[in-house]
Amino acid sequence: MSSLIEAVRAGRVEDTLRLVKRMSDAERRSVLPELRALRKEGRTAPWGIGSRNTHPALHAAGAACHTGAAAAASWLSASDMRWWRASPETLLRALEGRDAGWLADVAQRLAQRPVSADVPYELMSGLAHRAGCDVPVTDAYVVGWIRHVSASRQRGTLVDLLRREQDLARLVPGLFVLTDLRDIRWLLGDGPGSWQHAIAELAGDGTLDRKTVVDACVARLLRGGGPTDHRVFLPLLVRLGLTREEERERTADWVALARDAASPVASHAQSVLASHTLDGELTTGLLAEASEGVLFRTEKKLVRAQLVLLGKVLARDPSAAAELLPVVAQAFGHEDTDVQERALKLVERHTKKLDSDDLRAELAHATEQLTPSLRTRAADALGITAVDPAPAVYEDVLPPAPEPVRLAPAPGTAVELAEEVGALLASGGDVAAFERVLDGLVRQAYQNPDALLDALDPVTGRRWWHTAESGQWRHANSYFNVHNELGGAQDGLDLLLATLWGRVETATLHRGLRSDSTGRGCVHDGLSQVFGARLREVAYRLRTDPLPLLLSTPTWSTGLLEPDELVDRLDTYRRLDARVSAADFAQALLRVRRTDPTAAAAAARRAAALGTVEGDRLARRLSSKGPELPLARRRTSATRIVVELGELPDLQADLPAEYRRLGRPLTAYGEGSYCSHWSHEIRQHWLAALPEQRELVAARMVHDLSRAAVNDTRGPVGVLPLLAESGGEAGDSVHLCVAYGLGARQSEDRLAAVDALLVLASRGQLDTARLGSDLGVLVHCGAVKPLRLAESARTAAATGANATIWEMLRHTLPVLLADPATASPRGLGDLLAVAAECAERSGARGELPHLAQAAARPGSSRLATQARRLRDALAASAQ
Repeated sequence: MSSLIEAVRAGRVEDTLRLVKRMSDAERRSVLPELRALRKEGRTAPWGIGSRNTHPALHAAGAACHTGAAAAASWLSASDMRWWRASPETLLRALEGRDAGWLADVAQRLAQRPVSADVPYELMSGLAHRAGCDVPVTDAYVVGWIRHVSASRQRGTLVDLLRREQDLARLVPGLFVLTDLRDIRWLLGDGPGSWQHAIAELAGDGTLDRKTVVDACVARLLRGGGPTDHRVFLPLLVRLGLTREEERERTADWVALARDAASPVASHAQSVLASHTLDGELTTGLLAEASEGVLFRTEKKLVRAQLVLLGKVLARDPSAAAELLPVVAQAFGHEDTDVQERALKLVERHTKKLDSDDLRAELAHATEQLTPSLRTRAADALGITAVDPAPAVYEDVLPPAPEPVRLAPAPGTAVELAEEVGALLASGGDVAAFERVLDGLVRQAYQNPDALLDALDPVTGRRWWHTAESGQWRHANSYFNVHNELGGAQDGLDLLLATLWGRVETATLHRGLRSDSTGRGCVHDGLSQVFGARLREVAYRLRTDPLPLLLSTPTWSTGLLEPDELVDRLDTYRRLDARVSAADFAQALLRVRRTDPTAAAAAARRAAALGTVEGDRLARRLSSKGPELPLARRRTSATRIVVELGELPDLQADLPAEYRRLGRPLTAYGEGSYCSHWSHEIRQHWLAALPEQRELVAARMVHDLSRAAVNDTRGPVGVLPLLAESGGEAGDSVHLCVAYGLGARQSEDRLAAVDALLVLASRGQLDTARLGSDLGVLVHCGAVKPLRLAESARTAAATGANATIWEMLRHTLPVLLADPATASPRGLGDLLAVAAECAERSGARGELPHLAQAAARPGSSRLATQARRLRDALAASAQ
């Protein structure tokens, strides 16, 4: 072993630098293989004091011994060196003696690394300054500079620190072109003392070129970026205080920002344009161009402000009517009827100033987008005959009902299986992918275990448990001994893979079979035990008596198993004289289809003819009555409604203890208060465990989904479309889950709930009266906010489900309008607007309880206005 390698292994940084400095380039290159071997050794070595001490010396030695700029940069920024790397000062000493061009090349390559590589700014800056080159203005360099300056603020104010920065003129423009601000947003700050205030001050006193800063700021706002980037650059733009001349120079930019920028930025641009318009400095053509974009925006505040501005211009300059009124008419298609009415009033007020038949025809065509009541007013104003474009008989346009997908056979070779295992571990997958891989592991372990281990070697070598030593918490035996409950599909796969590789002791696997099925737990424990029991028994059998195949692998993506297929598998077990896994067979019984009596009866006869215990059990199950639901009752607690279930005898007989818990009575919050089932991914597997009894799963998820609406947190709402696609009756629990999802805070959660609603409707399983009543109660007790529900209902109606949404809201609104004291919650007017639009489009008729009182309210509040609109729509349809 060379003295250099000895110094590196011992972690002696100073000795390492001294030895490297004496070496020629050829000698340095010759020692690189040993350094690389030491680095590879460190990747798999147990993490401890020894490896931490070695890394800084190894980092410095490798940087010094690489004579190529690309290789040196790669070594310096390597991810495995990041946690215990050498200090920037040490690395700069290691690179002493290199020529300026080489140093500049390395600095540029390091600066090109992503921000996540976390290359020290001091290293990049030191290399650039020693090379005498311009600093590289890249994301990594600029972010590093901002962090460096922010960390130095104890040495002076931010303005003083920036004034002393020799590369300030190059680096500040780099702030405006950063790809992502999330890593440094908190460092930039807000208000006095922030970077925005400092840059504005430096631009004001001439330290920075003002025009460059203004142009860069406007360009960044035009480019957009992250959802909160405007909170950095818009305050800076305001702080810069542009003069009227500077604003006029950028008129085209204000027009583009008003049309397409984030709402706060668009509002600022709109105010600038409005000021110039009212001062006569903006041409009618540019005002029309800006208005075309603004009137298409969804923000009602911006649209209303633009209509007010257009009204002022039309009142002052009647000759502009020919150019501006067609633009105003574009607001006839806005989703908010208040906006439609405001636009129509402008047209009514100024239409007499039009002397062109072509313009009147254009406006008449635009009126087709108005609601029926406004369409009649528009026809009177334009002197045309109102035509009702609604069809005589309205029919919802619902998306096609999703069809389950038949699972492909398990991978046929160990190599193909290993590829799918790797993909599943890397990025997750759905029920079908997991079940295919699970069946493939069982089959390959039975048929060719040696080939399976060889194929899995590249996959398992990267798993967290593969290199851990016995006794460490990361060791598979320790982990699965302590974590008796599997948290999800990846946990289950890791258990099976670690078992195949001998990382889990047989005693640990055997203890896993004796799970506590009677202890106090949360509402999810029954489902969790069903998911884990099969995997733990399969793992134990992999070690002691491998199974030839899985009985419970579903036929369809929903988890449903065809009875003929299960009989064929039992026949295979009989021919091989293989012992059936109790948990695997129990899962198969829960999945087997019983809703087709003819197929079930035929399969029952075949199963009985097998002459095996399992065949007889299957025959009895297929001959029994189809899936039943337990007695359910609702329980209200504060702002939540949850469901309790009675006993279900169908899940008490012929099943192992872990499975019988599903048939026991379910209390609202479980027998225990603690819940460890945080993973949302596992819920799809719960649905697949009971593919014909989704109510049992939904009842156990109601409380989880309520958090998305009541507590404004992210809940497992993404599972709702799968719940709608699953089988079995859609009862109280399913509809209550959808109701909570429609009131979730996050827009993507509400979209998932809308998808579920549409799936249920397209399958003919949506009870609009039940869902509407649930929503009325949830809104009334404060669990669901009317504005969120209105957005969800509007989204669903926009797909063409106007009649469905009206039938739902027809049962929601009376609950909210019944009590005068509580009939004015925020958002109720929006909910009435959606109901009115759906009623108008679908031709709904009749009376709605308590609507007349709301419509009779004095004033022009949104609630009263929309109540009158809904009343008129229902009355007009009834005529």
